[in-house]
Amino acid sequence: MADIENYRQAFVETLEIDEGQLGADLLYQSVETWDSVGHMQLVTALEDAFDIMLDTDDIIDLSSYLAGIEILKKYDVSFD
Repeated sequence: MADIENYRQAFVETLEIDEGQLGADLLYQSVETWDSVGHMQLVTALEDAFDIMLDTDDIIDLSSYLAGIEILKKYDVSFD
């Protein structure tokens, strides 16, 4: 599975949202399930999907769907 597909799947499954909700307007707390608990579940799902360990600053900065893409690029995840 391509990295972008793994990324999308982590959001859809963890936050229990439709793929149509993925995009620039998907922000932390913009959906009911992306609260503090959902945030940590999402972090865990991303770490598991890409076999990485996010730094604390990156966990805090993961404030939107698009921000997550930029953060994961630092961990050599390719979205091309």
